[in-house]
Amino acid sequence: MEDHHQVPPPRERPNLRQNQNYQPPPTPVKPMSKPTDSSSYRPDEPNRRALCTCITTVVLLVGLLIFVLWLIYRPSKPHFAVVSAAVYGLNATTPPLMSTSMQFTIVIQNPNRRVAIYFDTLNAYVSYRSHPITTPVAFPALYMEEHSSVSLSPMIGGSPVPVSPDVSNGLAMDEAYGVVGVSVIMQGRLRWKTGAIRTGHYGIYVKCDVMMSLKKGVTGQVPLTGAPACYVDI
Repeated sequence: MEDHHQVPPPRERPNLRQNQNYQPPPTPVKPMSKPTDSSSYRPDEPNRRALCTCITTVVLLVGLLIFVLWLIYRPSKPHFAVVSAAVYGLNATTPPLMSTSMQFTIVIQNPNRRVAIYFDTLNAYVSYRSHPITTPVAFPALYMEEHSSVSLSPMIGGSPVPVSPDVSNGLAMDEAYGVVGVSVIMQGRLRWKTGAIRTGHYGIYVKCDVMMSLKKGVTGQVPLTGAPACYVDI
């Protein structure tokens, strides 16, 4: 009788060549909590923040105070007006030089009720058709109190000034017609003062257009046919 034993099939060996690139999945690792670094804490940070907040608050309050004071004490421009004129010499017949001597009464008004004005420098000259026909004359330093006015009567001219033939001919024609229009130009520097506070220097430019009834050969006071408000630029 034949002994029939079942021989187990041979085990298949894994194909190492095919699984050389196989890598098992990584085992998940639970993240660890980051330890607190006591050295990163700076005890002076709250003090710095408080100092910055304090400085910012002070700057804002100072700016607000300055703005309020500006609204209360903001200065207005001074007002200028020419109220009378006199001509003592007008020689326009010897170009290229012209000799002119005029006198104008100028009223300056400070309209501010809380602010005074310092005129540190101020000079004036006369122009015709945007060309100077006199040399400048300087005014003394002037201080104007709050809401005040002052009257000045400077004598302008007297020295020969070079002019073009167009200027001399035009002035001679206007004089023959009986009406001469000139401009009184004033320039200088001023400051405003309120209490113990004084501002810096500001340049000022004033132009007063004046129409005079003038006949050839007449000297002295002449009537004004037109003297509008002066233009003031600061």
